[in-house]
Amino acid sequence: QVQLVESGGGLVQAGGSLRLSCAASGRFGRNNAMGWYRQGPGNQRTLVATITSGGFTNYADSVKGRFTISRDNAKNTVYLQMNNLKPEDTAVYICNFLDQLTFNYWGQGTQVTVSS
Repeated sequence: QVQLVESGGGLVQAGGSLRLSCAASGRFGRNNAMGWYRQGPGNQRTLVATITSGGFTNYADSVKGRFTISRDNAKNTVYLQMNNLKPEDTAVYICNFLDQLTFNYWGQGTQVTVSS
């Protein structure tokens, strides 16, 4: 079982920045991936960015060049640096942990609101 604790959401003006963190605890393998998804009101959950334990990253086209995902394997923590935020980035951001690339775990989510 994996537990995920997220932090760093909030309210920011358009053009501003936020940094999200998600710490994983529990029992899991070394071959895993961590990432962030988001879900706006009435919308489906969509991928924002992911990073494997080996450092390979994947981004949604809408955030490329503005968001950067990174991780600290020693702390089992993933970070999402979000720059040049836009109102359309407003959503609940949900941490994801894919253990051994098979078992999926989700955090509770943290609200990000970008005002125009």
